[in-house]
Amino acid sequence: MPAEGKLGIMIVGCGAVATTFITGVLMTRKGLAKPVGALTQYDKIRVATPEGDKRMAYGDIVPLADLNDIVFATWDVYPQNAFQAAMYAEVLNEKDILPVRDELEKIVPMKAAFDKNYAKRLDGDNVKPNATRWQMVEALREDIRQFKNDNNIARIVVIWAASTEIYVPYCDTVHDTLQHLEQAMQADDRQHIAPSMCYAYAALAEGAPFIMGAPNTTVDIPAMWQMAEKMHMPIAGKDFKTGQTLVKSGFAPIIGTRCLGLSGWFSTNILGNRDGLVLDEPDNFRTKEVSKLSTLETILCPEQQPELYKDYYHKVRINYYPPRNDNKEGWDNIDIFGWMGYPMQVKINFLCRDSILAAPLLLDLCLLSDLAARAHRSGIQRFLSFYLKSPMHDFTNDEQPVNNLYQQYTMLKNAIREMGGYPADEKID
Repeated sequence: MPAEGKLGIMIVGCGAVATTFITGVLMTRKGLAKPVGALTQYDKIRVATPEGDKRMAYGDIVPLADLNDIVFATWDVYPQNAFQAAMYAEVLNEKDILPVRDELEKIVPMKAAFDKNYAKRLDGDNVKPNATRWQMVEALREDIRQFKNDNNIARIVVIWAASTEIYVPYCDTVHDTLQHLEQAMQADDRQHIAPSMCYAYAALAEGAPFIMGAPNTTVDIPAMWQMAEKMHMPIAGKDFKTGQTLVKSGFAPIIGTRCLGLSGWFSTNILGNRDGLVLDEPDNFRTKEVSKLSTLETILCPEQQPELYKDYYHKVRINYYPPRNDNKEGWDNIDIFGWMGYPMQVKINFLCRDSILAAPLLLDLCLLSDLAARAHRSGIQRFLSFYLKSPMHDFTNDEQPVNNLYQQYTMLKNAIREMGGYPADEKID
């Protein structure tokens, strides 16, 4: 399963996250930046070899695509090229963009498959003509084929880095089987088929892994799992785990490990970029809220420790605040109790940069999804839960997702070991 030839990374969205990711990769290739935060570039894990245990980098265990072999493409509702979009986003300083200006200017977004009902706050006109859902799929498939042929691409990965769509509840007569999903697309069922589903279906149909970086329903349905298995392709999702949920998935295990009780956990964010603007719409926030609320319940399990976690109160808020732009701030107030029920509090204030935290996730998710495809792993890639806020799981069979950050890391390491031909020798407790 060597990584031969060029890897095409096609990104849905050419905004702050996408351009920060692309610019960082291009600058790293020139030796002008460091891909800090990317496990594929920095992390080393223990592997059991015949000569004894060794700590090895991912690229020494498995054949990852080289950064020099990556070619980028995007879709976006706004026509600005990647240089213009990066400057507009104001995430990176000019000095960190200008050295790769020529390369960025060549990345001009293809017309997006877009339905304004799913993101009412977006007003871009770089969209495909008013089309049925099935016509969207066919147009996206043609985009993928054209990009692959024009650039002599060996393999493609498609990743969603666009805005959060309005919440699409699971419908058991549309989303349950691949046949029903295809019928709904062909019937132009705009209520149950989000534009993101057209991207996912098109990617899988063209033999490309698909990664959902927003909390959209998209691939989190049995029909898409069946499509992924049919095409022998990996899928992953959903929602990049960047700031507050990263903290939550790492700190909640501290409470559980120490057998401390939890009375309540209040989380709020202020965010001023385009993602914040879209999430200011209640229907779009609902999608994000479902994703964020799912983290605690599988880490601090009421059914396992009812005296400690039976009735805790969990609330999540996101507030659009334009002056902060991409510099997101997360506040967490955690009410816990200890010995003899005495109350205590934890306050966490995370002043982070949304796209700076997201960019290395995109790199890892794309490289590891490409690896998984070459290793003939299909369907939901649970080992990628480490990177995702609301990990996909088979809810039709009462499977519970793993949200504990340290258990997710163990899953990731075991998968790397397995794909490298080493034993997966760590247990998840």
